[in-house]
Amino acid sequence: MPGNGLLTIREEVYLLSILELDKGAYGVAIRDSVSAKTGQPIAWGSLYFVLAGLAKKGLVTKSAGEPTRRRGGRRKFFYTLTGKGRAELESVLELHKTLWRDRDAIPSRPD
Repeated sequence: MPGNGLLTIREEVYLLSILELDKGAYGVAIRDSVSAKTGQPIAWGSLYFVLAGLAKKGLVTKSAGEPTRRRGGRRKFFYTLTGKGRAELESVLELHKTLWRDRDAIPSRPD
């Protein structure tokens, strides 16, 4: 496997959201995507804590967009997967495939 670190499920969901959002991956959009995927509300502090951790690990980069009037002159910050981030996602996908090989579902337990 190319990636050497196992992602947490939280990191995986955030990275997948950033991948899917492509050039539109900024705070609000990422928060909405992660919340939709998990069915859980995401606190702003939690969002930016995870994003900072992903950047520190070199899995994403953060770049500032242009300030806009609509945002009162403030900038949006956009997140992009790095090559390392893509490799980690590919690695975890292969791990999931291996773990779930020959398994269609979790067998039901008699109650």
